[in-house]
This record gives sequence, structure tokens and C-alpha cells, in this order.
Amino acid sequence: MRSTRIAISAALLGALALPLPLAFTTTASAAPAQAPSVIDPTCTKPGPWTLSTKAVTIRAKASVNSEALGILYRGHKFTVHKTSGKWRYITDRTTGVKGWVSAKYVSRPSGVCLD
Repeated sequence: MRSTRIAISAALLGALALPLPLAFTTTASAAPAQAPSVIDPTCTKPGPWTLSTKAVTIRAKASVNSEALGILYRGHKFTVHKTSGKWRYITDRTTGVKGWVSAKYVSRPSGVCLD
């Protein structure tokens, strides 16, 4: 009985020492992850603009060194009027402030149909 415990303990320690993919192998294979399919293939209208961070500074010019005019918070309604390089000219409809924000934080998902 003692030799069985030693053998099992040694096997367990050996399995724990192996890298994770080798220690836990399975015979079943999962299907590769696929992007969700579009329900309506004729839908090409882009969705609404979204903010990918909690807040972003609205600036007077398309530059990080320009004057800050306000802050666009997540949840505020806003309109994007134009894009210039890595900047977007917006109007914060909640506060009425117009200015430039970094395009890094403002995006528009494609293929979202909102009727």
C-alpha cells in the first residue's frame, strides 16, 4: 500500500512539473473560434459612434498640445463631423462643446443595423 502511494505521488508530481498543455491533454478538439455571422447580409449601415474609454479630452485643435475645451464622457451622446489623421472633430450633444478628440478612443462598429 505504501509503495502504491509513493508511485501515485511520484506520477502526480511528474504531471505537475510538465508545462500546462502537456499535463492536461484531451482527445476531444474544439472547433476553431469564428467571428459571429451577420444576421442580415444586406446590412451595411455602420452603428453609432462609441467611446472606448471612460473619458477623453476635447481639444481646440487636432493636437495633444492644444487648448482643452472640455471632456467627453462615456455615455454622452456625440456626433462626429469629420476625421483628420488620427483625430475626429465632434460635437458633444450633452454639453454642446465642439472640438477634436483622438480617434484612438472614438470608433464606429461596422455592420450594425439599427432600425
